[in-house]
Amino acid sequence: MTLPYRLHYAPDNASLIVRLALEELRLPYSTVLVDRSAQAQRSPAYLRLNPNGTIPVLETPEGVLFETAAILLWLADRKDRPDRGGRLAPAPEAAGRGTFLTWLFWTSNTLHMDLRGYFYPEKLIGDDAADQAKLRQVLRGRLRADLVILEHALQSTPGLAGAESATLLDLYLPCLMRWCQLYANPPRADGSTAADAERWFDLAVHPALLAVCQKAETRASTKAAQQAEGLGPTPFSNPVLATPPEGSAT
Repeated sequence: MTLPYRLHYAPDNASLIVRLALEELRLPYSTVLVDRSAQAQRSPAYLRLNPNGTIPVLETPEGVLFETAAILLWLADRKDRPDRGGRLAPAPEAAGRGTFLTWLFWTSNTLHMDLRGYFYPEKLIGDDAADQAKLRQVLRGRLRADLVILEHALQSTPGLAGAESATLLDLYLPCLMRWCQLYANPPRADGSTAADAERWFDLAVHPALLAVCQKAETRASTKAAQQAEGLGPTPFSNPVLATPPEGSAT
């Protein structure tokens, strides 16, 4: 039987967020590994699906989708899912929809993009180590500010994330916090570890974010993703590097 949704993924990549949404909504799907070690995301076949060469891609009965936030919102608004409820996002006509969308797209366009630039500075500024260090210094300041803004939003906006009923932010934010903990302090060009002044991330100083991560670890969708991608026992609050059954997480 051909399943209606087909997720092109790499372990512990942005596709993890989409996997969590598919699991949370109990939508039947299959997966296709995008082997980053072989640069499969740059292959002609993959570029026909997503000309940007980024992960994830979701094939659906209505066509091919890419861009993480677009996929998430499209899934949340589907009327054909098994639960038929208003899960993961407020309905289009619901109170709070605008506020929710503000923070969903802030997460995607601001926080996630700042993290991507910090983790992969060469994609923005080239291969010069000194240039990369300068960019990371700027982005550290931005990310510290991002996290203060986000912590305040979570504390002041009930239901945004962390409640009993999950929203898309309950799936998105824990993944970003996972990657902050694993990759926020990359080794220097000479192989030495980051100085204390450069170690900018500590989840414990953001209690609302920590609570969202701990709550996410209790969800069945997370358990499924842990098994599928080898994420370890506490993937969001105290993560370890993934040991996936297929593909590579780096």
